[in-house]
Amino acid sequence: MSSRPDLRVDDEVGFIRFYRSISSNNTDTNTNNNNDTIRIFDRGDWYSAHGTEAEFIARTVYKTTSVLRNLGRSETGGLPSVTMSVTVFRNFLREALFRLNKRVEIWATAAAGGARGSGSWKLAKQASPGNLQDVEEELGSVGALSLDAAAPIILAVKISAKAGEARHVGVCFADASVRELGVSEFLDNDVYSNFESLVIQLGVKECLVQMDAGRKDVELAKIRAIADSCGIAVSERPAGDFGVKDIEQDLTRLLRDERSAGTLPQTELKLAMGAAAALIKYLGVMTDASSFGQYQLYQHDLSQFMKLDASALRALNLMPGPRDGSKSMSLFGLLNHCKTPVGSRLLAQWLKQPLMDRAEIEKRQQLVEAFVVDTELRQTMQEEHLRSIPDLYRLAKRFQRKQATLEDVVRVYQVAIRLPGIVASLENVMDEQYQTPLEKEYTLKLRGFSDSLAKLEEMVETTVDLDALENHEFIIKPEFDESLRIIRKKLDKLRHDMNVEHRRVGRDLDQEVEKKLFMENHRVHGWCFRLTRNEAGCIRNKREYQECSTQKNGVYFTTSTMQALRREHDQLSSNYNRTQTGLVSEVVNVAASYCPVLEQLAGVLAHLDVVVSFAHAAVHAPTPYVRPKMHPRGTGNTILKEARHPCMEMQDDISFITNDVSLIRDESSFLIITGPNMGGKSTYIRQIGVIALMAQTGCFVPCSEAELTIFDCILARVGASDSQLKGVSTFMAEMLETSNILKSATSESLIIIDELGRGTSTYDGFGLAWAISEHIVTEIRCFGLFATHFHELTALADRYPKSAKNLHVVAFIGDGTDGQQPEDNAKDAKRNQVTLLYRVEPGICDQSFGIHVAELVRFPEKVVNMARQKADELEDFTSAGAQGGEESVPSSIDKYSQEEVEEGSALLKEMLLKWKAAVESPGTNLTVEEKRQIMRDLVKSDPKLQANKVFQSIKAL
Repeated sequence: MSSRPDLRVDDEVGFIRFYRSISSNNTDTNTNNNNDTIRIFDRGDWYSAHGTEAEFIARTVYKTTSVLRNLGRSETGGLPSVTMSVTVFRNFLREALFRLNKRVEIWATAAAGGARGSGSWKLAKQASPGNLQDVEEELGSVGALSLDAAAPIILAVKISAKAGEARHVGVCFADASVRELGVSEFLDNDVYSNFESLVIQLGVKECLVQMDAGRKDVELAKIRAIADSCGIAVSERPAGDFGVKDIEQDLTRLLRDERSAGTLPQTELKLAMGAAAALIKYLGVMTDASSFGQYQLYQHDLSQFMKLDASALRALNLMPGPRDGSKSMSLFGLLNHCKTPVGSRLLAQWLKQPLMDRAEIEKRQQLVEAFVVDTELRQTMQEEHLRSIPDLYRLAKRFQRKQATLEDVVRVYQVAIRLPGIVASLENVMDEQYQTPLEKEYTLKLRGFSDSLAKLEEMVETTVDLDALENHEFIIKPEFDESLRIIRKKLDKLRHDMNVEHRRVGRDLDQEVEKKLFMENHRVHGWCFRLTRNEAGCIRNKREYQECSTQKNGVYFTTSTMQALRREHDQLSSNYNRTQTGLVSEVVNVAASYCPVLEQLAGVLAHLDVVVSFAHAAVHAPTPYVRPKMHPRGTGNTILKEARHPCMEMQDDISFITNDVSLIRDESSFLIITGPNMGGKSTYIRQIGVIALMAQTGCFVPCSEAELTIFDCILARVGASDSQLKGVSTFMAEMLETSNILKSATSESLIIIDELGRGTSTYDGFGLAWAISEHIVTEIRCFGLFATHFHELTALADRYPKSAKNLHVVAFIGDGTDGQQPEDNAKDAKRNQVTLLYRVEPGICDQSFGIHVAELVRFPEKVVNMARQKADELEDFTSAGAQGGEESVPSSIDKYSQEEVEEGSALLKEMLLKWKAAVESPGTNLTVEEKRQIMRDLVKSDPKLQANKVFQSIKAL
């Protein structure tokens, strides 16, 4: 970490007074939670923070409060302060915005340097997780291919939820980097599952909601809870910001569409328009004239994509978590072989927006297949073409915001001259079945963009000195202007003189030029010489050579002749830049007119990048992925042969055990999976969800064969954790997630449930698990998977044989001594010798292996033995009860006399003998349900039995 700058403030008293004044103003008026805003003060070449923000930065960045220093005298209440170098500040900025969901204010003055007064400070820049426009330069390109660089989507929401009426939700969202406004309006249920799906589909970073104004609005609290569970920053805005009074006028000025905004169909969505008004005001786009006529408005169709909730996002490991060490631990990391920043952002979007249209899915699959089959085409695209494409969206934005330089123009030119090569590679595809889809999706469009950019290429080649790019110089050709030509001639003469001096110094020091003695243009020292550190001794004690600095790559030094040449070179370069300023401005303005073409080109290249990335992942998996067959919505089955979990199989030292999956309508639509702990139940059910999601994004899947129906949503209840700081226990979190599933699922959904009901008593847990499973089987009637340790739940397959089916993960149980152990020790030996095979087979597993897992993690032997003893006691107690001995008479009939018990037992025995005779008579072949019905009829026809108190007590059990 860089060393911290010293705390240097001239007018300490004045600054402290100013700081406390803005702190109190913000506390009174700021509509956001003040604890979420970090104020940073730009002091030229370093930054400072003060008060509670300084303490927060000390703990977050430096991991210690010892770095804090006091401004002012401590006895009068000094101000805790901390300083940051530019590098540390930029790292903190990324951490605050991308990981901590903080807002950042950067205050600056017009004065230079660190000694600044107190009266001239002003708020220069503001940033939040969904609005990075002001700080894009500070954030830089670090992590351009990481998730941090994902498009910062910011969304405003307005709801109408009157008592007894359906909940109406209106949203407006934007990605300022591409200047688009999206709107949507829809009905929702009481848990706002549609809203949750929408924010996940869009990858929202920040959500604007109406201020509660102390009314404890229950509906707004639900919206905040969803944002919190999805890791979205919440900003409260005044109710007045959501008014629609001026929205049509504002949209008319912002949109590219020359028609009045009032004629657009989207303006009929009144709630969405209220959200749009709040968003436009928050982003401040009406005060930026460069925004006028630049935005597009479109309506987002929620039903166009598969719905995912936050639980499914976690269960399927869709996006990287903060503690993920390997990139293959998330599906995004596994599939992200994109070579461009725009491709990585689009991949993150696609994974959260799986398609619902079979034709669109198959269209993507066809494109992926083209690059899977043609290895040369795939490698050429990745290594030669896509690797050199910059972030075109952000490049276009620099032009739009008048921040572009001649270097940006050259970068656009370099993309333009590469397009014919990409087109040629695509045209060389020989297989006819892929030519047409590639032509339609890429070749035709790229050819058009290449033609559109031809004039830009011509202008750059005419005006820009492309030869100077080798020295990383971006200048106008000297031939373009007489003044430039004269200066250039002098500069060339100086470079010649520098080379002469370089060779002279090499001879004098006896160092080989370009191998040990280098001439470089250092960013601080300008043109000077560099020797490797091993050779630097030759200039010691020689007065002719002046050392500039010692760095890792060597020792920089100069001579009096070189210093004179450098000063003259710097002066002439400065004159050249001043002379060419007008010409550069003209070139940049012409290039800026191509922004719409650049944005469209960025979209096509991003699409190409993701498809090639899918193909790369499919080919380079341990076992190649296959193209799945897709059935239309509501039809077909999901049958996977030798299915694998794509992330698990990539882990080191793992040989993945494949398993088949059969989700068949009216036969095995609900799978109940039992088996030992750590046996692979969770992996099995999760891999089915991951494969379904991959298939609907158009990606190939990790199977040997695959056919899938199209799911409208994946709903998961997996591993709920305590949220005690929010007042939510494990069991409450379980119930909230399950409630969302039952309210959101349709007959076309996929439900994944892992270990439901563990947070309460065994009886309550089993009762809930059974009722929920039965509701899914009988009412929702969708595909579902339920991994459980409630072995009694397997009886559901007997009651509903046409829907539920039992599976179990196989564990091999040995006898410990090759069958020679004494009978007394057989039970212990069996428990000790358990081998997990990770294979899923039909049938049930009627025992758990929790004590075996305790042994694996090396519990103390005394604890393990006691656990075994108590388990045996419980097992013996249960067995004794099942055998019906005298001691097993339920306590609920203990209150009856012996005569009453004997009478009841006789009547019950008589009825059971009649039932046995009826169901076992020759020629009968009854189902379980038919046998039960005969028993019900016999009970109904025997009034004495029904009236017997003992029978009624037993029946109540």
